[in-house]
Amino acid sequence: MVFSKKDFYFSIITGCITGFAAWQIFNFLDVVKFKDISFAWLLLFIPVLWIMGVNFGYFLGKWLAFFNQFGKFAAIGFTNAAVDFGVLNLLIANTGISAGGWYPVFKAISFVSAIIPSYFWNKYWAFESAEGGGGFEFAKFMSVAIVSILINDGLASLIVNFVDPFRGLSPAVWANIGAVAGSAVALIFSFVGFKVAVFKK
Repeated sequence: MVFSKKDFYFSIITGCITGFAAWQIFNFLDVVKFKDISFAWLLLFIPVLWIMGVNFGYFLGKWLAFFNQFGKFAAIGFTNAAVDFGVLNLLIANTGISAGGWYPVFKAISFVSAIIPSYFWNKYWAFESAEGGGGFEFAKFMSVAIVSILINDGLASLIVNFVDPFRGLSPAVWANIGAVAGSAVALIFSFVGFKVAVFKK
């Protein structure tokens, strides 16, 4: 497969969304800027990164065909995460609430905000399943997505709460390592689930 106009447009759109969300999240969290340079550069950098990632997927696809889809799927996955975190932080910024009973409500809103466009991006770009599927296909998609979230949270919580940090790592660093491990396993599960059960041709 070769990089197409469709790949270019989707890479630019999802990359800009990710870049904008990351820029705003970093500002909200007061992440230290390098030499006081605005994080707006992410609006240019991430779309280019997405284009390179999709092309790299096609390159690896010469030997293992699933990489033809996985490069696009990974770009969509990172975009979903950016939308999820972006909406969550927007709700926190506007209400001042970051814990308690409202937190699960905010998390549900941010999850739905990310998962709905994810369905269309995966359907029409990553898996190119232009055929109809209607509500049943979306229900299957949501089922895989929800199980993926449970795997993600479950594995991350298991590592953080039941495994001692290696080499004296701080709790904050260890929490991020747990989150990365959970996300990596969930990413593989959701890719297989979407390919085999949801968007199979």
